Amino acid sequence: MLEHIQPIFAAGVADPETVGVVVGYMALDRVRVFVSTMLVLDLKVFHRKSHEPTLRESAWLTAMWAGLALVFNLLVWRWAGSVPAINFLTGYLIEWSLSMDNVFVFAIIFKYFKVPLKYQYRVLFWGILGAIFMRLAFVMAGKALIDRFDWVLWIFGLVLVYTGIKMALQNDSEVHPEKNILMRLARRILPVTKESYGSKFFVREENQFCCTPLFLVLLAIESTDLLFAIDSVPAIFGVTKDPFIVFTSNIFAILGLRALYFLLAGVMDMFHYLNYGLAAVLSFVGLKMIAEYWVPGFTLFHHHPWASLVVIIFLLSISIIASLIFQRRHAGHEVELATDSAGRISDSSTNVK
Repeated sequence: MLEHIQPIFAAGVADPETVGVVVGYMALDRVRVFVSTMLVLDLKVFHRKSHEPTLRESAWLTAMWAGLALVFNLLVWRWAGSVPAINFLTGYLIEWSLSMDNVFVFAIIFKYFKVPLKYQYRVLFWGILGAIFMRLAFVMAGKALIDRFDWVLWIFGLVLVYTGIKMALQNDSEVHPEKNILMRLARRILPVTKESYGSKFFVREENQFCCTPLFLVLLAIESTDLLFAIDSVPAIFGVTKDPFIVFTSNIFAILGLRALYFLLAGVMDMFHYLNYGLAAVLSFVGLKMIAEYWVPGFTLFHHHPWASLVVIIFLLSISIIASLIFQRRHAGHEVELATDSAGRISDSSTNVK
């Protein structure tokens, strides 16, 4: 592959993003094979039987997926140079951080439907498989729109700014799985069993082909990811217009989403201010897209893509550090309350004597 790419750099006939597109078409088949292979291994080997993933297993898988993404990032650097590689890393970081918001919503959906932990991985597997196809469709549609109507970029920017503001103001209690439109429509149209059937999505009940409650959970997960894709894909288009980089950064983050869910689902309360960091990231990318379209000469982030990466890391770091400080103070306050309560009980017991 390198022998086809290096003459392009030497001739100086293309900018880094154009070269990234050329590399993308050449490497896309390899990415498809890799993703398909990993999904088959995941379902048929690693999780052949339904079981409850341990914290250690989830941490190992999260590190493995992140490591594979970084290896791919190095390959992009070797194939196409530093600019596409930095754009991939920035897009991956955006998508990975937004995935943490997915984790919270998934946890609410599973809790509402009372899905046992050992079946949640199966639901997420098929949900993420659907998400891959949805992201591919979104990337293709987004690229077609941008190529035909370049002004759509600042519309994407407005959507991201609106989403960022909404995310900063919304309350966690605003997530209502029972109001999911797709799920309610499925209940009316499809025959649904009254009882669950383990990890099965479809069964025959009373000589009728029926879907199980677990299939409704899958529909809720898919529709939720569809809404997240509306934010995440435009956000990465705000970093680069190279569809190969946009798609692969999305896919590598999505592949690690299941492991990330089982790693973080039980400790999401620790990230009290994370939604503000995510809101700031979306707003930053949205404002950057608007400024690059409307403000002449605003090319700082286009010519220096590492600047976007630095800003995004800074915003996320501030929100995570603030969350950890809040959690530590909150835990200390609870200890003080428990100590005071124990002291009062001891004093009252002494007075009784």
